[in-house]
Amino acid sequence: MASAPFGSLAEAIGWLDDHIDFEAKMPSARALPTLDRMRELVDLLGHPEQTYPVIHITGTNGKGSTAAMVTALLGAAGLRTGTYTSPNLSLVNERLSIDDVPIGDEAFTEVLSGLALLEPLLSARPTRFELLTAAALAWFADEAVDVAVVEVGLGGTWDSTNVVDGAVAVLTNVSYDHTDVLGPTLEGIATDKSGIIKPGAGVVVGETAPDLVALIRRRADEVGAAEVWLRGEEFDCTANRVAVGGRLVDLRTPGAHYGEILLPLHGAHQGANAACALAAVEAFFAAPLSEEVVEAGFARVRVPGRLEVVGRQPLVLVDGAHNAAGMAVLAAAITEDFAVEGPTVVVVGMLSGRDPSALLAALAPIKPETVIVCAPESPRAIGPDALAEAARALGLDAVVADSVADAISRGRAAVPESGLLLVTGSLYVVTEARTLLLGTTATP
Repeated sequence: MASAPFGSLAEAIGWLDDHIDFEAKMPSARALPTLDRMRELVDLLGHPEQTYPVIHITGTNGKGSTAAMVTALLGAAGLRTGTYTSPNLSLVNERLSIDDVPIGDEAFTEVLSGLALLEPLLSARPTRFELLTAAALAWFADEAVDVAVVEVGLGGTWDSTNVVDGAVAVLTNVSYDHTDVLGPTLEGIATDKSGIIKPGAGVVVGETAPDLVALIRRRADEVGAAEVWLRGEEFDCTANRVAVGGRLVDLRTPGAHYGEILLPLHGAHQGANAACALAAVEAFFAAPLSEEVVEAGFARVRVPGRLEVVGRQPLVLVDGAHNAAGMAVLAAAITEDFAVEGPTVVVVGMLSGRDPSALLAALAPIKPETVIVCAPESPRAIGPDALAEAARALGLDAVVADSVADAISRGRAAVPESGLLLVTGSLYVVTEARTLLLGTTATP
C-alpha cells in the first residue's frame, strides 16, 4: 500500500470522521439507494472481498451476538477469522478484528491512508461507513484471513457490506426497526434483508413467521441459493436453561445434536442466536462440527454491551436494546435470569426514529420503580423531556437527567444493594455508561 499521508491514527480518524456519517445522522428516507461507491472502492482496491469466503449476517436483532458466536466457532475449528461489526462500544478499532483481536493503531492508520489516497479517483465522495467497510475488506485480504464474518450495518440489499458474495447468508430475525428507511412493513424489511442472499449460497434463517419465511425462501429460489435451512426445521435450539454465568443449551443441526452446551451469555434469546451461528458454520463447512469444537467455541464467546453485568450490589446491567422487539426480549431475560429482591431503576436514552412509548411499554415485566431519562451524545438523540412524557403516560415515575453521566449518578444513588440498575435504549447510552462504570476508553 502507498506511503501513509497520516502521521497518526488520530489524524486518520479525523479524516474518516469528516465524511458523512449516517449512523450519527440517519436519513429520513433512503433516496436513490446505490452500491456504486462501494463497487468503485473495491474495484480500486483490487477486489479484496474476493480473496476469502464470507459468512454474511443480517437481521433486526441478534446480528452482533450471532457474529461473535460464528467467529468463536470458526476460531475453535482452527480458522484465521476476520470479523467486521458495527457499531463499536469504545474504540472504532473494535469494528475490525482478526481472531477477536481488534486492528492495531498502526495497521488501521495504514489502511485508512491507502483509502485516502484512492478517494480522489472516486466519482463521488464515500460515506464514513463505506470507508470503514472498505478498510475491513482490504485489511482482511492483507492479513490473509481464512474466512470473514461480515455483519450488515442496515438492512441488506443496499448496505455497504453487500459487495461481498457470501458463501453463507444468515438472517437472524425480522421485526420493526429503522422504519423511516426500511419497510415500513415487515414484508418490506424482510425483502430488504434477504437481498444479501447470493447465487450458490447456503441460507440460514432464524425468523420463524411463515409469511416472512416464505418471502425469504422465494428470494433464495430466485437467485439460485444452494440450500435453505430454517430454524425449527433443519436446525433449532431444543433446550434452553438458566445456568451459572449464562445458559445451558441443546442444539440441533441437519447433521448432529449437541447437548448441554454452556453459552456464557444471558437471556433465552441467545439460544436462537446460538442455533443460527452453529448452523451457519456447519453450512460453511458442509459438515457437522465435533462436540469439542462446539463446546470450546461457545465457551469463548463474549458480547460486551448485551445484557452485560458491569456491577454488583447493586446489580448493574447494560444492554443496547433499541427497538420494541429487543426491549421485550431484554425484559424477559431480566425476569428469568436476574431476579432481584430490591427495586429496579432504568436509565434510558434513545435515538430518533424510535417509538418511546413502545420501547418503554416493553419493559413492563420488570416493573421499574423509576425511569431516569437522558439524551445520548448523538445528533439523533430524542430529547429527554419527550422520553419523560412518554414514561409518565405509561404510569411510570420519570426523572429527567442532564446527561448520561448525571443519569448514571442518579441511578446509582437510587438503587439499594438488593436492587437492579439497568442502562438501555441505545448503544450510544451503553457506550458512555460503560466508560463511566468500567473506565473503558472513549472512541478517538
